[in-house]
Amino acid sequence: MDVTGFWRAVLDQDAAAIRRYFAPDAQVRWPCTGERFTVEEFLRANCEYPGDWDGAVERTERLGDLWITVTRVWSRDRTLRFHVTSFLRTAGGRITELEEFWAEDGAAPQWRRDMGIGTARS
Repeated sequence: MDVTGFWRAVLDQDAAAIRRYFAPDAQVRWPCTGERFTVEEFLRANCEYPGDWDGAVERTERLGDLWITVTRVWSRDRTLRFHVTSFLRTAGGRITELEEFWAEDGAAPQWRRDMGIGTARS
């Protein structure tokens, strides 16, 4: 499984390339919004999302047939930035299950800044 290639296809919003990574009956879950998608629905959600995107895979771990990636994603105009933790279960080199947790990058909340704890990550 080429997880970096998968992410490049996702960031390029290339439906044909993304589709090749999935088993036909794969399921995609986004727990933060309580959504579940078929492959075709995921392609629409990803490829019809407005704007141009870029990103970089920051970390990859593999546990048998489970791949875990942490990916930094940003809009090309740099107005939006996210970190995505993805769990990709595979069989036969194709994704059968994808579960993703998206978090918008930003400053620590005011209440923690007021406490004077933590330091800004460089």
